[in-house]
Parts: sequence; C-alpha cells; structure tokens
Amino acid sequence: MKRLCGMPLRLAVFSVAVFLFATDSALLGPAAARAEGDWEITPASERALAMGLEWLARNQGPEGNWTSNDLGLVSMGALAFLSAGHMPGRGQYGEACQRALDYVARNAKASGLLNIADGQRDMYNHGLAAFVLGQAYGMTSDSRVGPILDRALRLIAQTQCGDGGWDYHARSQQRGHDLSLAVMQAKALRSAVDSGLEVPPEVIDLAIRSVRQHYTPRGCSHNAPEEEQRKHDGQFTYTKGGGQATTAMAAAGVVCLQEFAQYDDWRIEKNMKVIGDAIREKTKPGDRRNAPFDAYTLYYVGQAVYQVGGSHWRELYPLLRDSLVDSQVKAPGKPDEHGKWRANGRVDGRPGDLYMTSAACFVLAMPNRYLPILQEGKIESMKRQFQSR
Repeated sequence: MKRLCGMPLRLAVFSVAVFLFATDSALLGPAAARAEGDWEITPASERALAMGLEWLARNQGPEGNWTSNDLGLVSMGALAFLSAGHMPGRGQYGEACQRALDYVARNAKASGLLNIADGQRDMYNHGLAAFVLGQAYGMTSDSRVGPILDRALRLIAQTQCGDGGWDYHARSQQRGHDLSLAVMQAKALRSAVDSGLEVPPEVIDLAIRSVRQHYTPRGCSHNAPEEEQRKHDGQFTYTKGGGQATTAMAAAGVVCLQEFAQYDDWRIEKNMKVIGDAIREKTKPGDRRNAPFDAYTLYYVGQAVYQVGGSHWRELYPLLRDSLVDSQVKAPGKPDEHGKWRANGRVDGRPGDLYMTSAACFVLAMPNRYLPILQEGKIESMKRQFQSR
C-alpha cells in the first residue's frame, strides 16, 4: 500500500461506486444529468455546455495542452470534460480528456511538483493540477495517476508554511503568502480525501487556521476577539489584515471552509452576502459580451454557491447560468471562436480562452454532479471526518 506522509493511502469503496456511475453516465453522455430539476439545467444551458466542450476539443493541440505549458490551465481543460461526465477513454470527449491528463502526467517532476512554467507559479499550478488529478483518480482509479497524485500530495504537506499557508515557490517557510494559494492546496487535499486517500490531520488543522486568519471584519480589528468580529460585516481577503477584499477571495475562503466541513463557521454567511450581492450586480440585464466574472472568480463563486447550497444555490445559480449562456461566443463558421467564452482577466490569448471556457463549462456542468467533490455522499463523509475541528 502507498503511504502519504507516513499515513496509509486507501481507496474508499465509495470511489468504486463513483467510477461505476460515472462510467455509465459517460457512455450515455452529458444529458444523463443528476440535476434536481429543470431550474438547474435548461435546454439553453445544455446547448451552451455542449458548444463549450466542442470548442475545447476542436482547439486542443496534439499534445493535449492548447498551446500552453501551464499545467494548471491544462488541468482546467481536463476538468471541463470530467465535470460533464467524459472520462479518459469514456464518452464523446474521452480521448480529449485523456490527452490533457497525459500532458499533465508527462510533465510531473520527480519531486512531485506539477509546474513547468514560471517558478513563481509553482504552488498555484501545483494545487490546481493536483485537485484535478484527484478528481480523475476518484472517478477512474487509474493506476497511472495514483503515484503522481501521491507525490503531489506529499509535496503539499512538505511545503506547508509554519502559519498553515503556502508560498508561491515550492518551499516551506515561516509564513505563507496569500489566501489564493491556500485555497488551491485545500482543494487538492480535499480532492485526495474524496478519492479515498488519507491526509495528515495536522496539515488540515493548520490550513483551516490559516484561512480563518484571512477573515477581515469591517468596524473592528482583525485581531479582535472572535465574538466581537461576529458583530460586524466582513469578508475573506487576499492577505491577512485586510488586503484586497475581492469577490474572488470571499468565495475562496468559503470554499476552503466548506472543503474541510466547517459548515457552521459564522464567516460563511458573512461572505455569502458579499458573493450574493456581487452575482446580482454582475448578472443584471445589459451587455453580455463577457462572462459576469473573470475565470478565477467564476471558478470559486460557482463552487461557493453550490457547496453552501440551500437558498443561495436556488437563487444565485440560475443567475450565473443564464449569464454564461448569454455571454458565450456564437460565431458559426469560425471554429476558433464559436462556443468559447472570451478571456476575461489577466490570462490573455488562447490560454485565457482555455481558462475562461473551462471555468464556464465547469459551472454549467455542476448540476450533473459527476465529480466526486460535488457528491453529497462525499460531503457527508467529510462532515464526519472533520466535525471536531
């Protein structure tokens, strides 16, 4: 048996059930949805998802990487296919999914690092790629992915900083850099648990503590007693102490807490107010040339709304969904354009289109609940595992 950081790696029985279900679903195609009702999936959103996946498959390079050597972005392409039920060797886009995952696997370093681009993006790309590999492993139990994922998870544990965060470079130091890095590693660790792997509890405990330290109240100090902070509105910020209070960071913090079953944390509702206000503002009728958010923000906003669920999901998801449908590029006869979502953020060009289109497909495919991380059985198991933290 493999071991992660001295702890046994074991494939959960539930992963086998996921594999069997996803295999059947992939053979049937994305229309075999597990949506709760027609308020989650509409004919228009199904067409938009199909067009987006077609664009990704049509514009994928022969190496599987869309001309980008950014393993995080390539993994996002694979995630789009996986989230719609297309697994390696299964479904209409099984081959395209396989090529993307193969590109990531071929370029994994012996140290476990999943980055061959700028070293400043080491742990950013690493966390995102490790998350996607974890989802793929949970759906397929692919023996080729297991050892790569094992090394990737070891690296996350080994590079955790003293305060529970992570640095952009793959190294451990006294203080982590920012919340965006923490959420990337948190998702990778949660993905491992979803796939039946055990993660050292001390890594989880430190990560949760670090995320909470990124919460900044308005009206009192972030160092104030917790009971005082609860009296004020606030949100998660990029750096500790209040730096960059963006919608993306509000969503990232919520996702982190949800990933580790901190469902009753009072900070979640504070941030959902920020997220809800932003979604309502960004999806107002008007110019829909671009998606409501940049790819990074959309990726986390969609997950935060889904994971918190309830009235937030019921109200806010249709707003996101319909805005994505309206902002998709419709240009029949132009294969480089038709079906994509335009790059909307700091990542530009074809890599930016890949990022934006992958994030949009991921959000549109959420109601299918093919990914292990979106399945209620997994969420309940996380609640039991981390209920004391």
